[in-house]
Amino acid sequence: MEKLPVTMSRVIKINLLFVAAFVAVAVVSILVGPAKIGFLQGLKGLLYGWHEGYTGITPSEKTIIFSIRLPRVIFAGLVGASLSAAGVIFQALLRNPLADPYILGISGGSAVGAIIGIIIGLGSIPFGIPGLAFLGAVVTVVLVFVIGRSDKELHSNTMLLTGVIINAFFSAIIMFLISISRNTDLHTITFWLMGDLSLATWVKIIFVSILLVCGFILIYSYARPLNLIVTGEETAMQLGVDVEKTKIILFLAGSLVTGLAVSFSGIIGFVGLIIPHIMRMLFGPDHRLLLPASFLFGATFLVVADTIARTVVPHSELPVGVITAMCGAPYFIYLLRRRTV
Repeated sequence: MEKLPVTMSRVIKINLLFVAAFVAVAVVSILVGPAKIGFLQGLKGLLYGWHEGYTGITPSEKTIIFSIRLPRVIFAGLVGASLSAAGVIFQALLRNPLADPYILGISGGSAVGAIIGIIIGLGSIPFGIPGLAFLGAVVTVVLVFVIGRSDKELHSNTMLLTGVIINAFFSAIIMFLISISRNTDLHTITFWLMGDLSLATWVKIIFVSILLVCGFILIYSYARPLNLIVTGEETAMQLGVDVEKTKIILFLAGSLVTGLAVSFSGIIGFVGLIIPHIMRMLFGPDHRLLLPASFLFGATFLVVADTIARTVVPHSELPVGVITAMCGAPYFIYLLRRRTV
């Protein structure tokens, strides 16, 4: 099917639709959960409950809406948007629609840092575990760039293989750390490894949102050069694009955005793989539309997945990564079949 040309008007219209979809999904997610809140009552509470004099909802319902569910929904949106945008970057730069944000081993580095933080008891310290997880991601990025760069150039295949090797090495360390962990820590480690959005707080949201939005703005500013690089690096150079500088900036930005998201949410698989590919199939490869569309749809997708994770099993909660894997694995198989048939 022929794709329509990308114009500013079309970009705005499509993204306004995605914003409306996200708001609708977010409202439903906030009003759904084990604690039953009437839909109309909860909707009015969401709109007016922040006012001190509003009495349409009880204090406990107000706490559930504004202190538990609303932060979690916003946090899920931020993480989903970040992983999806990073997925677009890596799929474009590596020229592989099966690449995802963890392709350079960032998940392994973050996991090692987080598990060490859990084992030594940093859970009670603000930003303790996320701080170590992000440090692990940064160390991984540095290793990949130092090992994978040769002749002052970034070679995609070399970086890809370096990321795979480093991730395998970190997987061995993770198994070792789990084997020596206390039983009381295993539940926390398991949830972190499969994605956990239950610890969202307003402080984390403000901190993460500022950095991630800045990262996305930086990435989006390179949408046109990225389009040219995808068509061919020699062509891009002839048209005035500093290819190596652009690749370094985008690789670093995508890696750090991924590391920041993972350090606070744990490892949530398949979001950065399937969302960019779906958006590319719908709207084409132009990154002026593909990046914001993936950003917004990824946010909506993860909110839906997290809502299912906390409601599908009565009196219990699944790691959100379980739901994304159940959705993503069949689609991944479909992509493989589609590329090989």
